[in-house]
Amino acid sequence: MQKAIIGRKIGMTQIFDEKGVVVPVTVVEAGPCVVTQKKTAENDGYDAVQVGFGDQKPQRVSKPLTGHFKKGNVAPKKVLKEFRLADCAALNVGDLIKADTFAAGEKVDVTGTSKGKGYAGVIKRWHYHRLKESHGTGPVARHGGSNGAISDPSRVFPGMKMAGHLGAEKVTVQNLSVVKVDAENNLIAVKGAIPGPNGGIVVIRDSVKA
Repeated sequence: MQKAIIGRKIGMTQIFDEKGVVVPVTVVEAGPCVVTQKKTAENDGYDAVQVGFGDQKPQRVSKPLTGHFKKGNVAPKKVLKEFRLADCAALNVGDLIKADTFAAGEKVDVTGTSKGKGYAGVIKRWHYHRLKESHGTGPVARHGGSNGAISDPSRVFPGMKMAGHLGAEKVTVQNLSVVKVDAENNLIAVKGAIPGPNGGIVVIRDSVKA
């Protein structure tokens, strides 16, 4: 990983490029992020930096985290992420990572939490076919059917596709293009859609496919 930044999804809009073509983009408030901890191979076995995003009220921070932030002499942050960046040695606690870390034209991967859809049945969750609502099927048109034999194995195998919680899971969209970077307002416009609702926390990192 060469570089990364934490941000907040603002919403979608469209931008006209130099040829007048409309480009659909998602706008992310990216940073400024502050380095809250630095890990080294000598002390921790690997090189990495812990990065914080979003100011948090001191009274809402636990005592262990309060001590953690005081040790680094940084203000409390809402979101903490750890990155193994290529230039970890050049970063120190208190350094800022801003939106201009990325530039227009670069390829990035965006990770976020998808929208939660609550409890869903097998048709909506796994795209099962429904039964005919004619003769002989009974009131089970949207049911998942048999999940395990009665005598053998008398249990449901792990990984069986059943009804359950849908959405609200970690999703990464790869190889997206950075269309525009507004360093003054800490904004990055990425071509296409990214996971999560507006206001959700996302991580932008350089693409592994680039």
